[in-house]
Amino acid sequence: MLLNSWTSWPLRESLSREGVTGARMWFRRAVRVVVVAALMWTTLAGRAFTGWGLAAAGAGMVGTVLAFRALYRTTLARRLWPSIGWFALLEAAAFGFDLAGAQVPAIVLWCACAITAMERLPLGVALPCSAAALGAYAAMNNNWIATTATSVGLALAGYVIRLDAEARGNAQRLLAQERAAHKAEAESAALTERGRIAREIHDVLAHSLTAQLVHLEAVRLLIQHSVDLEADRDQLLERVTACRGMAREGLEGTREALSALRGEMIPVEDFLSRLAATEGARLKVTGEARTVPAEAGLAVRRVAQEALTNVRKHAPGARVSVRLEYGMDDVGLEVRDSGGRGKPGEVARSGSGYGLPGMRERAELLGGTLESGPDGDGFVVRLRVPV
Repeated sequence: MLLNSWTSWPLRESLSREGVTGARMWFRRAVRVVVVAALMWTTLAGRAFTGWGLAAAGAGMVGTVLAFRALYRTTLARRLWPSIGWFALLEAAAFGFDLAGAQVPAIVLWCACAITAMERLPLGVALPCSAAALGAYAAMNNNWIATTATSVGLALAGYVIRLDAEARGNAQRLLAQERAAHKAEAESAALTERGRIAREIHDVLAHSLTAQLVHLEAVRLLIQHSVDLEADRDQLLERVTACRGMAREGLEGTREALSALRGEMIPVEDFLSRLAATEGARLKVTGEARTVPAEAGLAVRRVAQEALTNVRKHAPGARVSVRLEYGMDDVGLEVRDSGGRGKPGEVARSGSGYGLPGMRERAELLGGTLESGPDGDGFVVRLRVPV
């Protein structure tokens, strides 16, 4: 871990401009412009350079600025040897300014190279580079106490800037990870929503098609065994009309499923009242009525529909009672039939991948339970789901 901290580069986010506010960016640019302008003024406005020397000094200043930009780019790309090469070139430029008599640009360049090395290079390389730059700066000064204090201060300033950049880089990396997590969560929620919609449509169509199959099978048997079709015309028409009504109910149920997922569904007790009135069942509601979440409400609706369809299919003529119970932290549904012409328990053996087995799976996905089985001379279905 210690070796890695000495040889690893700073985070790419800390070497770039990511996370830097606009005000901070403009402040940095303003400082650079002021420093470069001051250096060029002190270098070119003095009498140390004249004629071609003045032009060479101006070109040297421009080349220094370009070399710094190249150093920033190579460190951002994490290219070690080109970065060291540009650093050595800047050090040579500082010695050139010093030999030409421009001490101020040389001092600023050495100090800037020391701070930049501490900020942007791996620590194992930054320390010797910074030490070389500060050593060159100290060699040209006679006041060793002030020079030592300045060198230590510059080294610490470079390290503090490095830590600040690392903190900003870590913050940007965490922000990017959080955004990626939110995106993945949104995609997962979208897939879950699609799965819910597909399950709802599947259950609606399975219920509708099962009910239609009951009537079509009755029509087939009636046609097959009828002696006088004209005499049975009314009964056939009634069955076909019922099939048409079931198809319409399937389409309406699909719309209801989509509406419920959008939070636009009528209350559960209102739906059960209409369903019980249509099927000739008695409805009893207990507990304090309240809004039920969409998934729990859909489970109650689908179980009630499936149970009443099974009664119509397997126990025609049975007396049916429906009870809706609002609990403290759940909602319960009980559908009980008795006195039908079918065999008790016959429903429990009927399952083709949907129907009550599908309803039980739905309840378990919601953390609830569904129980069904013979009860006396009839059949009972009990559902409980948390809300």
